[in-house]
Amino acid sequence: MLLDVNVTFGAVLAVLLALAAGVVALAHLGRARDTLLAGARAAVQLVVVSLVIGWVVRSVPLLLGFLLLMYAVAVRTAGRRVVPAPGRGWWWAGVPIAAAVAPVVLALVVTGLVPVKGITLVPVTGILVGGALTATVLAGRRALDELETRRGEVEAGLAIGLVEREARLEVARKAAADALLPGMDQTRTVGLVTLPGAFVGMLLGGASPLHAGAVQLFVLIALLAVQAVAAATTLELVARGRIARAAAGEAEPMPGRSG
Repeated sequence: MLLDVNVTFGAVLAVLLALAAGVVALAHLGRARDTLLAGARAAVQLVVVSLVIGWVVRSVPLLLGFLLLMYAVAVRTAGRRVVPAPGRGWWWAGVPIAAAVAPVVLALVVTGLVPVKGITLVPVTGILVGGALTATVLAGRRALDELETRRGEVEAGLAIGLVEREARLEVARKAAADALLPGMDQTRTVGLVTLPGAFVGMLLGGASPLHAGAVQLFVLIALLAVQAVAAATTLELVARGRIARAAAGEAEPMPGRSG
């Protein structure tokens, strides 16, 4: 076992979380409360998920329901992070996440690389959904920030005959590409800077270093594909105005009535 789960474990976690929130507060980063809530939510959610996974692995319908719940939470999280209320189109965040993750998971199941068993399918899908969520948030936020900052360039593009989608793409494309950097850096430095969870977990479970390395390589390459699709799809939705921040005083329209 990597860590002993006891009173000392809990105390160290509490101190680390308090330290993180304290540093955020002292630096006036404005996220101290969010940091505390994130840590507390993670603790509660992991306890619940640990109990639920043992239950859902016994039934394929329950397993699929759990995967859909993971997807729904990811969509809500990504959408509201990219488009804070009263922005419009946050539900469109479901498109890049699904477009990125669904084909990869389907291919893994069809080829038999990942069996339809909760103990395997849940963590693999969770890793991919998490990667797509991160790419969607980063691409969406960076693209929208760039469009706000460089609105004049968009208008200049329209003035020379570009359609709005093309003008927005020219401005936002490079910024959205930054969403790929975390995954690329993680892949380029694996084994030299970090030993990711899948690799360490398999070693602790008794797998050979070669097998553990092969599985981790697979996860990293799959994440690169998922994040690339998610970022590209998010950029396209932003360029088409499907995902957009509300102007001052604008209320969020109901689904189906906008974009």
